[in-house]
Amino acid sequence: MDPTLQASLAALIGVVVGAVGVMAWHVSDRLQHRELTPEPPVLPAGVATVLSTLRSSGVVVDEHDTVLKASAPAYALGLVRGNELVIAELADLVRQVRRDGQIRESEMTLERELAPPIMVNARVAPLGSRLVLALLEDRTRERRVEAVRRDFVANVSHELKTPVGAIKILAEAVEDASDDPEAVRRFASRMRVESDRLASLVQQVIELSRLQAVDLVETRSEVRIDQVVAEAVDTSALDAASKGISLVVRGDTGLSVSGDPKLVAAAVSNLVSNAVAYSGERTSVVVETKGLERTVEISVVDQGIGIPTDEIDRIFERFYRVDPARHRSTGGTGLGLSIVKHVAATHGGDVRVWSVQGQGSTFTLVLPRHVNADSGIITAEAPTVGDQQEGTIS
Repeated sequence: MDPTLQASLAALIGVVVGAVGVMAWHVSDRLQHRELTPEPPVLPAGVATVLSTLRSSGVVVDEHDTVLKASAPAYALGLVRGNELVIAELADLVRQVRRDGQIRESEMTLERELAPPIMVNARVAPLGSRLVLALLEDRTRERRVEAVRRDFVANVSHELKTPVGAIKILAEAVEDASDDPEAVRRFASRMRVESDRLASLVQQVIELSRLQAVDLVETRSEVRIDQVVAEAVDTSALDAASKGISLVVRGDTGLSVSGDPKLVAAAVSNLVSNAVAYSGERTSVVVETKGLERTVEISVVDQGIGIPTDEIDRIFERFYRVDPARHRSTGGTGLGLSIVKHVAATHGGDVRVWSVQGQGSTFTLVLPRHVNADSGIITAEAPTVGDQQEGTIS
């Protein structure tokens, strides 16, 4: 081979080898100095499935506070928007757990637009080395029940203290006036009034307890409304007569509802006694019954003091009185309407109220009509002439 050609070939091979070497050096240098891009974290097996079946709110967050997975309730509660945590307090708790790996629990109140706040219990724990799991349980109902129980105990204690204290003072007064028969009679009369108030309060507390414990599946039967109304009117007849109040019964007859006879009777009696207690002298209280296709309406209309508009939503609260200054003269305990509402709720019914301050009120108890178990036919006796009844007790 020509020496010149050999030299040229050798030079070409050298250039190629040099070029390859330079390229290899550049590639190696670039690999050594490039920034390593971390792979996105992967959810542990089964986590996504568990979150999709949870009733509680569950959220998985990565090291950049990005939400990787959230359960449907988490979106419904407004915890997550897009792939971000909306609740700042929860996001801060997640960062604390990521920082030290310690499980944390906290009670939070979530404020919502155009909706009442929600009280939740948050439990946040590390999920592997890079992820954090947050579980939130809605405790709103439990907290409200606890608050109602606390208020109920406090109110009962306060209400019991008043008549008990009065009886004690009156007993001491009787002892001091033992040589004055007229004073003894006067103090004894007051003791009887206070003891009646105490007995009424205890009875209604017992009634409320029974309402909460009763099993309507076992006690449900046919309740004849004519009999219930008659008993309620008879119970309040003496109080009505002492104030010159006329008790008028009218409406459809032969109606029956499905429920607990004693509870339905207690609800109607409370409505009638309330109407009498808060009505003025020489007025009327009307009890009207009306049968609809699937329900029975029992309305009690009075001409009493009425209820201010801003207090109507509160009248069914336990121990609440529209006119606290009058409860001594009326002997009310503030539990009657609570019993009525509870009876309506446990029977699948409702209670409605219409009232104008200074003109009177109308309370309507709505209960499901009785259905014959064998035929599925709604029970109703043959109506009287004109489908109406009207009676007056004065």
